[in-house]
Amino acid sequence: MKKLSLSLLLLFLAMLVKADNVSTFKALVNRLMPQYADNIVGKQLPQKDHDYFTLSSADGKIFVGGNDANSMSVGLNYYLKYYCNTTVSWYADDRFSMPGKLPMVEKPVEIKARVKDRFFLNYCTFGYTMPWWNWKEWEHFIDWMALNGINLPLAITGQESIWYKVWTKLGLKGDAVRHYFTGPSHLPWHRMINLDYWWGDLPISWLNDQEALQKQIVARERELNMKPVLPAFSGHVPQELKSIYPTAKITKIGAWSDFTDEYAPSFLDPMDPIFKKVQKMFLKIQNQTYGTDHIYGIDLFNEITPPSYEAAYLRRVGHQVYGTLRDADSKAVWLQMTWLFWNEHEDWTNERIKAFITSYPSDKSLLLDYYGECKEIWKQTDKYYGVPYIWCYLGNFGGNTMLAGNIGEVNKRIENTVINGGKNFAGIGSTLEGFDCNPFMYEYVFEKAWDFEAHKNIATWARHIADEHVGHADAYAREAWDSLLNKVYIKTDTPGQAVAINIRPALGKFRTYYSNWRIPYRNRTLLHATELMLKAKSDRPSYSFDVVNLTRQLLGNYFKDVFDDYQKALKDSDFAQMKAKEFVMMGIISDVDRLISTQRAFLVGKWIEDARAKGTNAEEKLYYERNARNLITTWGQKGRTLNDYANRTWGGLTETFYGERWRMFFDAVNRAFLKGEKFDEQHQKAYEADVTEYEDRWWRNCVGTFSAKPVGDGIGIARELIDKYKDQIK
Repeated sequence: MKKLSLSLLLLFLAMLVKADNVSTFKALVNRLMPQYADNIVGKQLPQKDHDYFTLSSADGKIFVGGNDANSMSVGLNYYLKYYCNTTVSWYADDRFSMPGKLPMVEKPVEIKARVKDRFFLNYCTFGYTMPWWNWKEWEHFIDWMALNGINLPLAITGQESIWYKVWTKLGLKGDAVRHYFTGPSHLPWHRMINLDYWWGDLPISWLNDQEALQKQIVARERELNMKPVLPAFSGHVPQELKSIYPTAKITKIGAWSDFTDEYAPSFLDPMDPIFKKVQKMFLKIQNQTYGTDHIYGIDLFNEITPPSYEAAYLRRVGHQVYGTLRDADSKAVWLQMTWLFWNEHEDWTNERIKAFITSYPSDKSLLLDYYGECKEIWKQTDKYYGVPYIWCYLGNFGGNTMLAGNIGEVNKRIENTVINGGKNFAGIGSTLEGFDCNPFMYEYVFEKAWDFEAHKNIATWARHIADEHVGHADAYAREAWDSLLNKVYIKTDTPGQAVAINIRPALGKFRTYYSNWRIPYRNRTLLHATELMLKAKSDRPSYSFDVVNLTRQLLGNYFKDVFDDYQKALKDSDFAQMKAKEFVMMGIISDVDRLISTQRAFLVGKWIEDARAKGTNAEEKLYYERNARNLITTWGQKGRTLNDYANRTWGGLTETFYGERWRMFFDAVNRAFLKGEKFDEQHQKAYEADVTEYEDRWWRNCVGTFSAKPVGDGIGIARELIDKYKDQIK
């Protein structure tokens, strides 16, 4: 009788799991394409030692099977891409098109995952892309992650609410804690122990809003079989904690990235007994509030100098921090990004890396090989000395809008890692800093996590992405994408990449620290691909975005060529030619702004509107708008190193912020020329002083108002501009 009861119980539990996964998948279908909800059916499949999905058709219905709802979602996306020729954007407001009648699956399909873990996001993404998101944006994005098989998302929203409770419980005043936090768009660098107090005084309404939002985020992620990676204590404390624990080993770290000392963060030595107390308190409150899947992100020394680089110290500190994590949660797994091993590679020798990452059990560790398309640390460190790791594609810095990415190299590197990366190679992921203008690169990376046929051959995949974006097989679109993937997308992204329009002007070499305007292809190659794309037939939003995106980059590249001509005219003292080139350049800026204003993803007005919407009163709305404007322009304090790091070719921003900098520059050069003076270093410094004040005013005084809705026909404007400029493009 007991055996029978146990069998019935197990059967009942299995039915619950089946119903849960199937109903979760059905809910996703209802959100994305409610008109097809009755025709797309989920099926629970038996568990195996890997994730997998199946596709089949019967009686006019599409059956999507999977071992869980996440795998079913990947199966649905496979069907949408490879049978319906459509793509689902990561943005909630982007539409996607479907055929009038669902194509049938003629031959049953079964595809398995090649890796167990699929990681996504970066601390920085929560500043460069997501700070102003509400549940509408997050709900769609979580569905997008499920469609792309992501099962290990970084989930760091709402942690300030938890920290507020911790620090006030320990005796700090609420106002002091809110002042210690940064403004919302800068919170990622606060969380990474880089920056304190910058645009602090975070409103209580923000803390409450983000806590409620995080509860929704992690609940939905878990429904879709994801394990949210939550934060844990890294040693970052308010300097004011010293007044409560005067003997605690709290050190004010040197100011980060050229900020002044008043914004420098403070670090509690992990050996101090207070460290364990704070860790336990934070995780207890966080796990009571958000639950836990026992995977925690802690990054101790990201872009900061440890108290010591001695291997013995690093081993001791790693062991100690893990110990505090284990004592607070016996199932805890410590996830770390390894950006520091690349960014501070001169200091992080293999001896030091090994001492640090092997200082606690490898089965309680997970590393992100953070910038795999550029430098694979697993190769340098004998496969991370046996510690599990995920190969990651970074692909974007600061939300920059440049055509960048090397799909051929990414393909080779991932395939080599799958074959030679060792038994501890655990997965594939992406650590992008911001959403950018190359979303297909991330779709490709996550396809590599599954045993799809198309991604194994770049030419095949180029045809697929062309069909997917225009909605059908089109010879012109296919030729355009083949050219793009083989001749344009041939170099990885680098920090501060920008077209010359977005760079603070200077004669000769640009002066801004992050001013990488170089392109690895001839601009006429991009012109050819763009003209081919314009010959394609499509009314898809994805096609319109592609046309605008290519034309935007094409004109941005051309702008630099005209500036070179301008500088030659100045050298030749040909004022008439200088003015002619100035006229062309200002026209390009205006034309680019008009073009990109047709795409919602390229609107500074939406960024600002979303920020202001977070405010509960006029004062908060202004606070959020200033913070939003600051990040994408001067980034922080005026005239400092990070100026333009997060530059974007966005409608409104291009015409006003970047356009005004060029107007001021031309005025300064013209004044000097008409006085018979050479525009020398003294003139440049005077201009830079003036433009620094303008940049500060633009975000601090909220200069200009901008539309949050796209205006105009992107394809029509692109055709017009190609006809206008194509004969001059080199």
